[in-house]
Amino acid sequence: MIDVNQLRKGTTFTEDGHLFKVIDYQHIKPGRGSATIRVKVRNLRTGSIVEMTYPSGNTVQDIRLDNTEVEYLYDDGEFLNFIDNNTFEQPQLRKDIFGDDFEYLKEGMVIKLSSYESEILDYELPTSVDLEVIESEMAVAGDTANNPTKKVKVETGLEVRVPMFVNVGDTIRIKTEDGSYMTRV
Repeated sequence: MIDVNQLRKGTTFTEDGHLFKVIDYQHIKPGRGSATIRVKVRNLRTGSIVEMTYPSGNTVQDIRLDNTEVEYLYDDGEFLNFIDNNTFEQPQLRKDIFGDDFEYLKEGMVIKLSSYESEILDYELPTSVDLEVIESEMAVAGDTANNPTKKVKVETGLEVRVPMFVNVGDTIRIKTEDGSYMTRV
């Protein structure tokens, strides 16, 4: 058990059979009365985000998630297949769990999977990925004012705005947090 005053961003706990991860934490102390703790949490099974309020002094059941590094193998249409290089287990995750993050996955990429009691709940991508440009808009001579950019498509299908000097065949580094161009590799 953990006191609600100890909840911080990233802490995971269980309540009423639901698993939650703290996204935001506020300690509210009014002029009179006891303090309250307000947390914004994400349900790890459904993905929904909820705000919860607790009186100071309450407790919740904290849990530990098991993190394993897995290598992305392939997409079979409905499921994404991975392999744990230590145990050689091959977990599968539904493609819709990744949403738009699917476009950052490349064969051989290593990501972290978080699980609780052998149930995979969450994933963590690397902070950046290196992908090859396969399509590019033409750069127009004279387009040099105000830091011009153009749209390119990389090998996974993701479209990114990049500087004009990036060409087909170049490998670029993309930030997975927001999909922005970082540098040419």
